[in-house]
Amino acid sequence: MTNALATAAAGFGTGLSLIVAIGAQNAFVLRQGIRRDAVLAVVGICALSDALLITLGVAGVGAVVVAWPGVLTAVAWIGGAFLLCYGALAARRVFRPSGALLTDGDAAGSRRRAVLTCLAMTWLNPHVYLDTVFLLGTVAADRGPMRWTFGLGAACASLCWFAALGFGARLLSRHLAKPVAWRVLDGLVAATMIALGVGLIAGS
Repeated sequence: MTNALATAAAGFGTGLSLIVAIGAQNAFVLRQGIRRDAVLAVVGICALSDALLITLGVAGVGAVVVAWPGVLTAVAWIGGAFLLCYGALAARRVFRPSGALLTDGDAAGSRRRAVLTCLAMTWLNPHVYLDTVFLLGTVAADRGPMRWTFGLGAACASLCWFAALGFGARLLSRHLAKPVAWRVLDGLVAATMIALGVGLIAGS
């Protein structure tokens, strides 16, 4: 039992280290959480997607992913273009006279658009496949028979992180009651999305 807990804890720590870094997905979840818009759906999509990707990695699919560089390049171009467009929308909100308040209904205003955007943020990022499927899968493989316990720990880390980010973000809402605060937030989101989009395209 102790060995299983240690392995799960190692998976939890490894998984957390891969997803905590600020990226397109985290920035989107944070914004949805602050807006209190489709938070449960967004958190669920992120956590379930990570669980599926972790399962594929532990099952040894990482080698297949790396063997398809053409597919990863295509995903990089599509994902990069998507991030650039989303970043441009966020940048446009920065210059709106009234700002973007919690009740605003623009880019992520509807549940359907929030879900589709979240799916794109998650699955159109080639780093997701390399980090979660290949890297995490490789580390899990070293655990031998305990690799699935390691993977379970990583999946739990993903669930805890996205739940904390999405539902905890509402604590910041009172600090963002003024339009200028939303301009700052959207400016950070725009910079993050555009930088990541350019990085994906340049590195493909």
